[in-house]
Amino acid sequence: MKGSQSMRGGGIRNGEPFAGLIRDHAGIVRKVAAAYARDPHDRADLMQDILANLWAAWPRYDAARPFPTWMYRVALNVALSRVRSVYRERRVMTPLTSDHDAVAATDPDHEANQALEALHATLARFDPLNRAVLLLYLDERSHREIGEIVGIGESAVGTRIDRIKQKLRRELA
Repeated sequence: MKGSQSMRGGGIRNGEPFAGLIRDHAGIVRKVAAAYARDPHDRADLMQDILANLWAAWPRYDAARPFPTWMYRVALNVALSRVRSVYRERRVMTPLTSDHDAVAATDPDHEANQALEALHATLARFDPLNRAVLLLYLDERSHREIGEIVGIGESAVGTRIDRIKQKLRRELA
């Protein structure tokens, strides 16, 4: 950056501070992509989408907040959006494979399949923040950690988790 120009001053639109912060915290992008995309090509596409969204959101970044928290939030939202769209696509189009013959030959557990479908349908109705909170909770993150990642207070995380559990019990009963 030139002279005394700060990140909040005209330099925030400059790509140099952005690139440095991305380099310093690249592990966040890799971790989120690895958590939400198993295939290496899908993971690379997701990382590219995350980076593009980080760049697009960069002018709105508030330097008063920790960069890793903001970066994690953007990355998680991009990943969750991708998961939702892939899930919807797969529900509409299921490719026919040789596995279908094996499934047809066995006695399927219809009750378990119905319960799993009900769980997925319920999760799909959660807003992105609650879904992220639930996924991080299931990943055994602490309330403090979840709050830092999604940008809400620790007590709000506890309240959301309680409400999510109530909603799951109610809708899956």
